[in-house]
Amino acid sequence: MIYGPGMLESGITFDFGQLVLDCEFVRMIKHTIQGIPVNDDTLAIDPIKEIGSGGDFLMHPHTFKYMRQQSKPELIDRRVRGTWEKAGATTAYERALKKVRYILENHEPEPLPKEVLEKIRSIVTETEKQMGISLQT
Repeated sequence: MIYGPGMLESGITFDFGQLVLDCEFVRMIKHTIQGIPVNDDTLAIDPIKEIGSGGDFLMHPHTFKYMRQQSKPELIDRRVRGTWEKAGATTAYERALKKVRYILENHEPEPLPKEVLEKIRSIVTETEKQMGISLQT
């Protein structure tokens, strides 16, 4: 279980940018603990034999087939410094805040099913009865 995404200062402060960054880290951790598939195709024995020692593996179709499966960061920028600088030299946190703004402006959650809303209402009503309060007018 991962606890505390978005929390700062021992949970006293919550930061949406930090939440988005933490979600990226959690995705990376989950990908890592799933393990790396090892089989005849992923071992790339045939491409290694085909290309040989000192050859160009980066342009081989096998590399293109598997390279994006290893890591898919959205916010971590792995470009070389010059390319990163030409693209605006934004920090991971700045990119996270941009994503937060996009989510806040565009996300429309799916409504809860009627039976879920009814269950929640029944829990609230029962709790109010047990505590001797009523918030309904």
